[in-house]
Amino acid sequence: MATASPTPFEKLTLAVSVAMARLSSRERTAVTVAIWVVGLGLVWWFAVAPAIDTLRAAPARHARLDAQLGQMQRLAATAESLRGQNTAQPPGRDEVLRALDTATSGLAGTGQLSVLGERATLTLRNTPPEALAQWLAQVRINARMLPVDSQINREPGSPGWSGTIVLAGPGLGSTP
Repeated sequence: MATASPTPFEKLTLAVSVAMARLSSRERTAVTVAIWVVGLGLVWWFAVAPAIDTLRAAPARHARLDAQLGQMQRLAATAESLRGQNTAQPPGRDEVLRALDTATSGLAGTGQLSVLGERATLTLRNTPPEALAQWLAQVRINARMLPVDSQINREPGSPGWSGTIVLAGPGLGSTP
């Protein structure tokens, strides 16, 4: 009857057993303790420490993902609102002019609006950036007008923007 040759694991086990048998009892205990320490260190390094790091980082990551989700939901609601507006009938000229006047009154005298034919031109004089951004949002949503040309700049040391923005939209008789 032929015996199968030992596997590499069996060869390693046999070699370790022979080496351990040659050691004294005290040396065997020291080697066993060293093997356990190294083994536990490896388990800690590869299994436990990454899991603990993940648990520590989870609340911050969860908060960041919640903020991103909230932002995505707000953007989706805005897109849905705009989609609904695009299917509705465009506002009439009077509605557009009222919306433009209402938005321009929010500029606190730093912007002057003039309407000529199918276009509206806003002239800015040191308009704060926040007010300009709000004005553009109101005009886009309420008057359904978009900028078709702009020449604005910010002088060094000035508190806001100066220049002109030209708008067009379906309510004044043209499409942007």
